[in-house]
Amino acid sequence: MNAEEVELLSDSKYRNYVAAVDKALKNFEYSSEWADLISALGKLNKVLQNNAKYQVVPKKLTIGKRLAQCLHPALPSGVHRKALETYEIIFKIIGPKRLAKDLFLYSSGLFPLLSNAAMSVKPVLLGLYETYYLPLGKTLKPGLQGLLTGVLPGLEEGSEYYDRTNTLLEKVAAAVEQSAFYSALWGSILTSPAVRLPGVSFVLLHLNRKLSMEDQLYVMGSDIELMVEAVSTSVQDSSVLVQRSTLDLILFCFPFHMSQATRPDMIRILSAALHVVLRRDMSLNRRLYAWLLGAKYTQRRSFDNNGVMIGPRSTRQSNPEEHASHYFNTFSKDMLVQQGML
Repeated sequence: MNAEEVELLSDSKYRNYVAAVDKALKNFEYSSEWADLISALGKLNKVLQNNAKYQVVPKKLTIGKRLAQCLHPALPSGVHRKALETYEIIFKIIGPKRLAKDLFLYSSGLFPLLSNAAMSVKPVLLGLYETYYLPLGKTLKPGLQGLLTGVLPGLEEGSEYYDRTNTLLEKVAAAVEQSAFYSALWGSILTSPAVRLPGVSFVLLHLNRKLSMEDQLYVMGSDIELMVEAVSTSVQDSSVLVQRSTLDLILFCFPFHMSQATRPDMIRILSAALHVVLRRDMSLNRRLYAWLLGAKYTQRRSFDNNGVMIGPRSTRQSNPEEHASHYFNTFSKDMLVQQGML
């Protein structure tokens, strides 16, 4: 109980409010089926609305726990929608400052919901994020990784809510700063296998192919080690689709002739990427060889030992195979040999 709540307890009407919330919460203890939960949520909603003049919600820890339980994936969508109504009532009452302070209290139930939600529930949940979470701006940072892990499942290709989810993520990135957003994104990709494909796909979609990686380093986040670990783990994922997307990312973000990452980090990524040959999948092998041979670059130009472009355009005057051989011997070979010795 915080100081603000202690002060309010001197108000007899607030004490009655606390007693009413306590009584409403008792109904959850006696619920034996999902219809009972909807009834209990309705009673709690009524108490909260009748006392909306108080911005401090009593028993918030217990309320947060009960709401999270009502969002269990085994429960029907009707219970989920009713619980989301309660969340919205609370968010309206407490305002953005208190929501930022109690972010984890209410988010623990919301964040896991989208991946298991019915189609009728998803727009309501996304609406909550858009209306109440986005305005929090930089105060979202402590819960940012959890939010991204919860929202990324909505980036399912062909999904009805793909565009809306993508727009939400773009707005979150703008609200919290790009580098903080991508750091949290790499953390989600590292720790949550279920969001690796949508996470890597989001990064690929938002890379500007007309710019070099040096011009968009914010994509690496504020912790390069975290990104390297996430990429190394993702390229060894059990899903071929995840591996394929990660190799596409590596091709653009970590060319051997550039220095966005340190040599040890490059060797670490290379060592992880080489595992794809065990799949015996041509789509993976083709991407791996393109990376090692600098195919994306040797088709257009050649480089000296410092990564500086030299020589004529290969498409006009040089053999692409010679360029690939030169690129491999100059930039890739030593790292390939070194990782084999580690």
